[in-house]
Amino acid sequence: QVQLVESGGGLVQPGGSLRLSCAASGSIFHISAMRWYRQSPGKQRELVAIITSGGSTSYDESVRGRFTISGDNAKHTVTLQMNSLKVEDTAVYYCYARVATVVGDVNDYWGQGTQVIVSS
Repeated sequence: QVQLVESGGGLVQPGGSLRLSCAASGSIFHISAMRWYRQSPGKQRELVAIITSGGSTSYDESVRGRFTISGDNAKHTVTLQMNSLKVEDTAVYYCYARVATVVGDVNDYWGQGTQVIVSS
């Protein structure tokens, strides 16, 4: 079994910064990619950023230049540094990982979500 635990959400004023973290634990053999998604009330979950095990990154256009995703393969962690936050960044942020387990399965795992509120 694999668990993803997020932390770092909260309330911040527009223009401020937050750092989200996600740690994967359990029967992990290899994580091929980790992603951050977000979901606002009444909207579908959307992809925010991706990082592969090779370190390649990509971002949704709405956050490019403001958010930075980074990861540590050895520790199975991923962070999302969010700068210049806007009201429209308000959402529940979810960590995702595609994990190959030690018994040979490949599954998708999600964290429980962490709330980010950008408001004055």
